[in-house]
Amino acid sequence: MTTLKVAVVTGASSGIGRQTAIALSGAGWSLTLTARRLTQLEETKAACANPVSCLLVDGDITSEAFVKTLFDQTIERFGRLDLLFNQNAGISDKAHPIEEMPLELFTSVVNVNLVASFLCTREAFKIFKSQTPTGGRIINNGSLAAHVPRPHSAAYACSKHAVSGLTKSSAIEGRSFDISVTQIDIGNAHTNMMAGHTLGALQPDGRRVVEPTFDVVHVAQTIVHVASLPNSVTMLEVNIMATGAPYAGRG
Repeated sequence: MTTLKVAVVTGASSGIGRQTAIALSGAGWSLTLTARRLTQLEETKAACANPVSCLLVDGDITSEAFVKTLFDQTIERFGRLDLLFNQNAGISDKAHPIEEMPLELFTSVVNVNLVASFLCTREAFKIFKSQTPTGGRIINNGSLAAHVPRPHSAAYACSKHAVSGLTKSSAIEGRSFDISVTQIDIGNAHTNMMAGHTLGALQPDGRRVVEPTFDVVHVAQTIVHVASLPNSVTMLEVNIMATGAPYAGRG
């Protein structure tokens, strides 16, 4: 008898979130898909192998009330939870020098990239600890910027460094309950967000360089692999990037 596998995927309306939803559905997962844009969520659902097993919940992932509703609806529909992919939107600060960055922009980036991930992690932990048997998996969307920031990216870099802290602290707290936590650090996957890098990404030495990218489908396949592991196995950090991406040795 096949055990029902249930995942919540945030930021599922496009890019990495959409491709991950499609890949998980193809691997037999039932899904709760969330993002702000319902029309785009419906497009993701239509592209999934089993649309009938997809629950769409549109709303603001930075809202505490909405996040609680998101997980309540997941349990109401599927009865359990096995995986949370904290994709969110991964928004950036649009290359603002730190002295020109409005507080509102800094806060909005941190809210989406960090606070939303915390809220979802908290609600997932409640479910993972209360279900029988206990356990589950969380995969957080990190970034190469969690290790080596780009110039003019203070808000984004700060938020992604903080996601590393959330990943590690969650992993510690989850050990006794078979809750495994992973951070996937993605470099130059070709999505709409990365399209601008094909025009040249700002380097630490001031040059703009067109950097290699790779198909986002490989990110989705990696997430499916990590999700397929037993909860007794943790891949704490995973790095996937274009082979030619300037990461190792980036100043």
